[in-house]
Amino acid sequence: MTGSAPGGTETTSESGTALLTDRYELTMVAAALADGTADRRCVFELFARRLPDGRRYGVVAGTGRLLQALERFRFGAADLAALDGVVDAATLDWLRDYRFTGDVDGYPEGELYFPGSPVLTVTGSFADAVVLETLALSIFNHDCAIASAAARMVTAAAGRPLIEMGSRRTHEEAAVAAARSAYLAGFTTTSNLAAGARFGIPTAGTAAHAWVLLHDDEPSAFASQVAALGTGTTLLVDTYDIRAGIANAVAAAGTGLGAIRIDSGDLGELARQARDQLDALGATGTRIVLSGDLDEYAIASLRAEPVDSYGVGTSVATGSGAPTAGMVYKLVEVDGRPVSKRSSAKESRGGRKSAVRRFKPTGTAVEEVVHPHDEAPRLGPHDRTLPVPLVRAGSVVAAPEHTGLEAARDRLRTALVAVPWEGLKLSRGEPAIPTTFRTPGSES
Repeated sequence: MTGSAPGGTETTSESGTALLTDRYELTMVAAALADGTADRRCVFELFARRLPDGRRYGVVAGTGRLLQALERFRFGAADLAALDGVVDAATLDWLRDYRFTGDVDGYPEGELYFPGSPVLTVTGSFADAVVLETLALSIFNHDCAIASAAARMVTAAAGRPLIEMGSRRTHEEAAVAAARSAYLAGFTTTSNLAAGARFGIPTAGTAAHAWVLLHDDEPSAFASQVAALGTGTTLLVDTYDIRAGIANAVAAAGTGLGAIRIDSGDLGELARQARDQLDALGATGTRIVLSGDLDEYAIASLRAEPVDSYGVGTSVATGSGAPTAGMVYKLVEVDGRPVSKRSSAKESRGGRKSAVRRFKPTGTAVEEVVHPHDEAPRLGPHDRTLPVPLVRAGSVVAAPEHTGLEAARDRLRTALVAVPWEGLKLSRGEPAIPTTFRTPGSES
């Protein structure tokens, strides 16, 4: 039995998500059921205390995946059998009937976030909400990290298309989620077919070096690929000698060859030489695709070169040095009373919060204001409130424009245009806009 879910995936009744969690979530539930605190009304917030080192902004990604996972967060017979002995019989009975019945608010996918931004707010009983901690963090920490890195690459590419091709550099399911996050951030295609099937992302890819090595010589490999895929294909020309490879490619496909790909060497110099050679051969419309250990810095360094598109693998699939967004999921309110962690190294701010982003009349963002949920500041003519309703009484109510991939891509493009120009630099620095934290009763 299948059905669609937020984020564009197919779900199956056999594929639950309840055991994608840490043991202590359930032992806390067991203890809370025993001492009578399980039903206390609580608010948890998911946020990042700081951005990864060297980053100026973060990108919200994973909301659609979380909502899809939440709908499948059920403890089936096999799950309960696995938990026998981990928790007591009373807790097993509670888990057997578990359905999240609380509320969730959050930043829409494709929105920017900064230190302290209440990216996700979960309200419900303690037991209802605490079991979602690991699931929410695993999705947001991964997807936000990938999307944030990918957005920097899109900026560095300055309008040139980017192909996500990192599937072989990470866990097979992480690869699918990474492709989704990279596409959200502005990549144009992915090599991952599962991501294409689940999320409707355009896929791309032709042949690897193994294809050339399979054949007795490069000309026969190219001729065979062109015969199978047409002259618009992309031929990989760096298996042997690149100059000979380019000559063989044009000979096989003619001057209408779609593209060549270079995967190694001094990519900037090789791109210039390739462009000159292609033009001299009459293949003036043949595109040049570069790949091979590219990240945002390498892409930026190639901006002046005659490159038409980039293929990015390892760096995008691993967050380009920041594989986690550093998100935390903290209890901030119990029965309407603010609570907070006081540790100097891991301090949190108590009380449920919301956030407003302020803008100049020109559209440039100037400040993020995090405020008590029930004390919203006055909005200027260009300001906007960031969190939106996602779940009410356990049912997904998120509007498609807040979780859909195409809407998220548009939202991120708009958000990045609003970032002050210095906030888009790849160099280290403060967050692109400051965050101001309002305390209860402060002037609005």
